[in-house]
Amino acid sequence: MGRRPRPEIKERLLDACTDHALAHGLPDRLEPLARATGTSARMLIYHFGTRDALLRAVLGHARQRQLDAFGALLRARPGERYTTTLSNAWASMTGPDGQPFLRMFGRLRESSVDPLWPEFRRAATTDWLGPLADGLAGIGRPELATLVLAVIRGLLLDLDATGDTARTDQAFRQFLGTLDR
Repeated sequence: MGRRPRPEIKERLLDACTDHALAHGLPDRLEPLARATGTSARMLIYHFGTRDALLRAVLGHARQRQLDAFGALLRARPGERYTTTLSNAWASMTGPDGQPFLRMFGRLRESSVDPLWPEFRRAATTDWLGPLADGLAGIGRPELATLVLAVIRGLLLDLDATGDTARTDQAFRQFLGTLDR
């Protein structure tokens, strides 16, 4: 008789695999994840079924972490102009805390047909529209959510391609100035 899966072990493994993938990217093979978790590739397959199922779980877990972290950054705060909130969110998203997410999901977004998460590009857009519209409602401009998201995404692509933090930060500040008018 085989052992029964233990959800707490699976969750611990998923956390460790996600930490590793955010720090180093998604590996092509299971061995780096096995080393990062202190277990074997065989045990990862036991808990997740297949390599692709594990990688999908890692992506989903990392995405939830990003949604929680970035979603909190985008929430309107009493007594704070929403453009200040957006400025602080930009600094965090493009800083050391946000870089692992941008690296991981930037690579996934670049893949036009990714079997691990076929609907990622759509979700990566629509997930942010609600929080932005809610925040922009505080300045009476919820209809600008798509525009703000497009500017953020465009500047993130620019930053990824050029590494020019000073220029992209300046461009974002200038954009926020247009919202303040």
